[in-house]
Amino acid sequence: MSALRSLLSIGAILLLGACTGVPEGVAPVGNFQIDRYLGKWYEIARLDHRFERGLSDVSAEYRLLPDGSIEVINRGYSAARGEWKEAVGRALPIGDQTVGSLKVSFFGPFYGGYHVAALDETGYRWSLVVGPSRDYLWILARERSLPPGVREQLVDTARRLGFATDELIWVTQDRPDA
Repeated sequence: MSALRSLLSIGAILLLGACTGVPEGVAPVGNFQIDRYLGKWYEIARLDHRFERGLSDVSAEYRLLPDGSIEVINRGYSAARGEWKEAVGRALPIGDQTVGSLKVSFFGPFYGGYHVAALDETGYRWSLVVGPSRDYLWILARERSLPPGVREQLVDTARRLGFATDELIWVTQDRPDA
Protein backbone atom coordinates (compact mmCIF):
# COMPACT_ATOMS: atom_id res chain seq x y z
CA MET A 1 0.00 0.00 0.00
CA SER A 2 2.84 2.43 0.77
CA ALA A 3 4.33 1.91 -2.70
CA LEU A 4 0.99 2.85 -4.27
CA ARG A 5 0.71 5.89 -2.00
CA SER A 6 4.25 6.97 -2.96
CA LEU A 7 3.47 6.53 -6.64
CA LEU A 8 0.26 8.59 -6.30
CA SER A 9 2.16 11.31 -4.41
CA ILE A 10 4.80 11.50 -7.14
CA GLY A 11 2.04 11.64 -9.77
CA ALA A 12 0.29 14.48 -7.92
CA ILE A 13 3.55 16.43 -7.63
CA LEU A 14 4.25 15.99 -11.34
CA LEU A 15 0.70 17.02 -12.23
CA LEU A 16 0.86 20.14 -10.07
CA GLY A 17 4.27 21.02 -11.52
CA ALA A 18 2.86 20.71 -15.04
CA CYS A 19 0.31 23.42 -14.15
CA THR A 20 3.11 25.97 -13.96
CA GLY A 21 4.97 24.81 -17.07
CA VAL A 22 5.35 26.71 -20.33
CA PRO A 23 3.67 25.45 -23.50
CA GLU A 24 6.11 23.74 -25.85
CA GLY A 25 7.67 26.24 -28.27
CA VAL A 26 6.92 29.28 -26.08
CA ALA A 27 9.79 31.08 -24.37
CA PRO A 28 9.11 33.63 -21.63
CA VAL A 29 10.84 36.97 -22.15
CA GLY A 30 14.29 37.54 -20.70
CA ASN A 31 15.57 40.71 -19.06
CA PHE A 32 12.24 40.84 -17.19
CA GLN A 33 12.00 43.45 -14.44
CA ILE A 34 9.19 42.66 -12.02
CA ASP A 35 9.32 46.13 -10.45
CA ARG A 36 8.45 47.63 -13.86
CA TYR A 37 5.67 45.07 -14.38
CA LEU A 38 3.93 45.93 -11.09
CA GLY A 39 0.85 48.15 -11.18
CA LYS A 40 -2.39 48.05 -13.13
CA TRP A 41 -2.97 46.25 -16.42
CA TYR A 42 -6.17 46.17 -18.49
CA GLU A 43 -7.28 43.03 -20.26
CA ILE A 44 -7.56 43.76 -23.98
CA ALA A 45 -8.27 40.21 -25.16
CA ARG A 46 -8.40 36.67 -23.78
CA LEU A 47 -9.29 33.12 -24.58
CA ASP A 48 -12.54 32.14 -22.89
CA HIS A 49 -12.57 30.46 -19.49
CA ARG A 50 -15.23 29.76 -16.93
CA PHE A 51 -13.64 32.02 -14.30
CA GLU A 52 -13.85 35.09 -16.60
CA ARG A 53 -16.89 34.20 -18.69
CA GLY A 54 -19.22 37.15 -19.19
CA LEU A 55 -16.89 39.69 -17.60
CA SER A 56 -16.08 43.06 -19.13
CA ASP A 57 -13.79 45.83 -17.89
CA VAL A 58 -11.30 43.27 -16.60
CA SER A 59 -8.10 44.47 -14.98
CA ALA A 60 -5.26 43.01 -12.96
CA GLU A 61 -3.19 44.83 -10.41
CA TYR A 62 0.17 43.56 -9.19
CA ARG A 63 1.70 44.80 -5.94
CA LEU A 64 4.92 43.71 -4.24
CA LEU A 65 4.38 42.44 -0.69
CA PRO A 66 6.89 42.69 2.16
CA ASP A 67 7.68 38.96 1.93
CA GLY A 68 8.74 39.34 -1.73
CA SER A 69 5.62 37.73 -3.18
CA ILE A 70 3.28 39.64 -5.45
CA GLU A 71 -0.36 40.32 -4.64
CA VAL A 72 -2.59 39.88 -7.69
CA ILE A 73 -6.02 41.51 -7.74
CA ASN A 74 -8.16 40.57 -10.74
CA ARG A 75 -11.41 42.51 -11.24
CA GLY A 76 -14.14 42.39 -13.83
CA TYR A 77 -17.70 43.56 -14.25
CA SER A 78 -20.53 41.03 -14.57
CA ALA A 79 -23.40 42.66 -16.48
CA ALA A 80 -25.59 39.59 -15.76
CA ARG A 81 -25.22 40.19 -12.01
CA GLY A 82 -24.83 43.95 -12.20
CA GLU A 83 -21.75 43.86 -9.99
CA TRP A 84 -17.98 43.78 -9.89
CA LYS A 85 -16.28 40.45 -9.23
CA GLU A 86 -12.84 40.33 -7.65
CA ALA A 87 -10.30 37.60 -6.98
CA VAL A 88 -7.16 38.12 -4.92
CA GLY A 89 -4.18 35.86 -5.42
CA ARG A 90 -0.46 35.59 -4.95
CA ALA A 91 2.34 35.24 -7.48
CA LEU A 92 5.94 34.08 -7.14
CA PRO A 93 8.77 34.03 -9.69
CA ILE A 94 9.63 30.65 -11.16
CA GLY A 95 13.40 30.23 -11.20
CA ASP A 96 15.48 33.10 -12.56
CA GLN A 97 13.74 36.37 -11.65
CA THR A 98 14.93 38.01 -14.89
CA VAL A 99 12.74 35.60 -16.88
CA GLY A 100 9.06 36.56 -17.28
CA SER A 101 7.72 33.42 -15.65
CA LEU A 102 5.57 33.41 -12.53
CA LYS A 103 3.34 30.97 -10.75
CA VAL A 104 0.03 32.39 -9.56
CA SER A 105 -2.43 31.01 -7.03
CA PHE A 106 -5.97 32.05 -6.26
CA PHE A 107 -6.79 28.75 -4.54
CA GLY A 108 -4.42 27.97 -1.68
CA PRO A 109 -1.53 25.70 -2.60
CA PHE A 110 -2.53 25.27 -6.27
CA TYR A 111 -0.48 27.36 -8.69
CA GLY A 112 -0.85 28.00 -12.39
CA GLY A 113 1.77 29.25 -14.82
CA TYR A 114 1.84 32.90 -15.87
CA HIS A 115 4.39 33.42 -18.63
CA VAL A 116 5.09 36.71 -20.38
CA ALA A 117 5.66 35.65 -23.99
CA ALA A 118 5.96 39.17 -25.45
CA LEU A 119 6.50 42.51 -23.76
CA ASP A 120 7.02 46.15 -24.63
CA GLU A 121 10.52 46.16 -23.16
CA THR A 122 10.92 49.93 -23.49
CA GLY A 123 7.81 51.18 -21.73
CA TYR A 124 6.14 48.06 -20.30
CA ARG A 125 2.92 49.31 -21.97
CA TRP A 126 1.67 45.93 -23.26
CA SER A 127 2.26 42.24 -22.75
CA LEU A 128 1.21 38.89 -24.15
CA VAL A 129 0.70 36.38 -21.34
CA VAL A 130 0.19 32.64 -21.65
CA GLY A 131 -0.66 29.95 -19.14
CA PRO A 132 0.61 26.39 -18.84
CA SER A 133 -1.10 25.33 -22.06
CA ARG A 134 -2.37 26.87 -25.29
CA ASP A 135 -5.81 27.16 -23.68
CA TYR A 136 -4.72 30.27 -21.77
CA LEU A 137 -3.84 33.57 -23.42
CA TRP A 138 -4.22 37.22 -22.47
CA ILE A 139 -3.29 40.48 -24.16
CA LEU A 140 -2.77 43.15 -21.50
CA ALA A 141 -2.06 46.87 -21.66
CA ARG A 142 -1.50 49.77 -19.28
CA GLU A 143 -4.27 51.69 -21.07
CA ARG A 144 -7.82 50.52 -21.85
CA SER A 145 -6.99 50.05 -25.53
CA LEU A 146 -4.06 49.36 -27.82
CA PRO A 147 -3.19 50.93 -31.16
CA PRO A 148 -4.36 48.65 -34.03
CA GLY A 149 -0.78 47.96 -35.15
CA VAL A 150 0.24 46.69 -31.71
CA ARG A 151 -2.92 44.56 -31.47
CA GLU A 152 -2.15 42.98 -34.85
CA GLN A 153 1.47 42.37 -33.86
CA LEU A 154 0.45 40.58 -30.64
CA VAL A 155 -2.23 38.50 -32.38
CA ASP A 156 0.31 37.51 -35.06
CA THR A 157 2.80 36.51 -32.36
CA ALA A 158 0.16 34.43 -30.57
CA ARG A 159 -0.87 32.77 -33.86
CA ARG A 160 2.76 31.89 -34.65
CA LEU A 161 3.03 30.34 -31.18
CA GLY A 162 0.07 28.08 -31.97
CA PHE A 163 -2.76 29.79 -30.09
CA ALA A 164 -6.33 29.87 -31.45
CA THR A 165 -6.41 33.61 -32.08
CA ASP A 166 -9.70 33.35 -33.98
CA GLU A 167 -11.28 32.51 -30.59
CA LEU A 168 -10.04 35.63 -28.81
CA ILE A 169 -12.62 37.62 -26.86
CA TRP A 170 -12.03 41.35 -27.19
CA VAL A 171 -12.82 42.81 -23.79
CA THR A 172 -14.81 46.03 -23.55
CA GLN A 173 -13.34 48.62 -21.21
CA ASP A 174 -16.15 51.17 -20.83
CA ARG A 175 -16.70 51.42 -17.08
CA PRO A 176 -14.60 53.66 -14.85
CA ASP A 177 -12.45 51.93 -12.26
CA ALA A 178 -14.39 51.44 -9.05
